[in-house]
Amino acid sequence: MPELVFNTGPIIALTAAVGSLQFLDKLYTDLLIPSEVIDELKAAGDDCAELNAIRTCRALRITETPVRLPILLASQLDKGEASVIQNALNFKVSTVVIDEKAGRRMARLHHLKVTGSLGILIRAAKLSLTPSIESCLNRMQSKGIWISEELKVHAIAATKS
Repeated sequence: MPELVFNTGPIIALTAAVGSLQFLDKLYTDLLIPSEVIDELKAAGDDCAELNAIRTCRALRITETPVRLPILLASQLDKGEASVIQNALNFKVSTVVIDEKAGRRMARLHHLKVTGSLGILIRAAKLSLTPSIESCLNRMQSKGIWISEELKVHAIAATKS
């Protein structure tokens, strides 16, 4: 059974932070990415950094067919976030990886646990599987990913506890 279901934003953020997703192989054994998320990533081209990173991470697997979305999810969220939540429910996965506020809120309304790119980076940094959290955050920001100063301070502090 998959441990986590990933949304588009965290895939982009983690690839920006580390340059690959191979570190996930040391944290998890079975991670799910909905085909809808892959479709969103393909908008940047079949050879984008994120799709290449997915190809080299053994723990990640992609759902083969799009999921049928209930009207509530389809009307409130983008297709990627909605499919993450529905796939988690279908596969009985308790935790989703979503960075966006609306998606996180909707996941919690569906009784799912939520983590995000920073939660995964903190866990990996504590195990020395990635560069320092500061350098990861700087790389993310240099690639246009917005992180509040408060979140940066929290993430840095979390790796030291």
